[in-house]
Amino acid sequence: MDAAALRVFEAVARLGGIGRAAAALNTVQSNVTARIRQLEEDLGATLFHRHSRGVALTPAGERLLPYAAKVGSLLAEARRAVVEDGTPSGPLVIGSLETVAALHLAGRLAEFARLYPAVDLNLRTGTTCELVEEVLLYRLEGAFVAGPVAHPDLLSETVFREELVLVTAPHVRSVEAACALRIVVLRAGCSYRQRLEQVMAVRGQVTPRMLEFGTLEAIMGSVSAGLGATLLPRAFVARFAAIYPVAVHTLSPEEARTETLFIRRRDTTASAGLGCFLASVRPVVQAAA
Repeated sequence: MDAAALRVFEAVARLGGIGRAAAALNTVQSNVTARIRQLEEDLGATLFHRHSRGVALTPAGERLLPYAAKVGSLLAEARRAVVEDGTPSGPLVIGSLETVAALHLAGRLAEFARLYPAVDLNLRTGTTCELVEEVLLYRLEGAFVAGPVAHPDLLSETVFREELVLVTAPHVRSVEAACALRIVVLRAGCSYRQRLEQVMAVRGQVTPRMLEFGTLEAIMGSVSAGLGATLLPRAFVARFAAIYPVAVHTLSPEEARTETLFIRRRDTTASAGLGCFLASVRPVVQAAA
């Protein structure tokens, strides 16, 4: 077992197929297959179930994956330690909630790229649960997520405080009327979806009817058209109000208050690129708090 074999294993696990991993690694499928077979022989365990749509991890593969990801992260960190001379350079892969990216990060990305042209910044969006998992698996150097997040392997800092509001079509006049509607949400793992379900449950809607969409723009459009209610940061709703007319319903402070955290693994050292990116973002978000 060596680092190169673990890198191939991690790519197959992450992408879900030999062909996709080969393309990502810029090699041929036979090389990937040979590496996986040799790794399985070395470990004396089957790492993947093969099926018509690709591969899936076996229990042994699931146990190996965090170690493979950690080895990859350590090698990347070692490379940075050698080549970085204080000037940020190389890849920087971070994650963010869509609302945070739209409200607070979009305006900073162009400026960051201008100041640090040697950094290859990759910003990935997802739900809080997805982003936490990606950070834990060393696939993201850090991520902006909705708090609270309590995990012994993660460091976190509060970077922004938001007010959540209940959002409906313009003709809906009250929170009570909004809570009688179906909810319009992102996929499971979205922190706003979880908070909305709690708001509904307190008002007697323990199992509300649900519409699930893939983007926040689709949610805003559906809510504006009268298909249901959703829960989003007030500032985000205000930005799209001209496009999607809606009614905004204020909740109690306990229900409305939420914090955006930046999380990263406790056992890694932040790259120079990440340090500079956070330094460029903190003054903006703190001024808006």
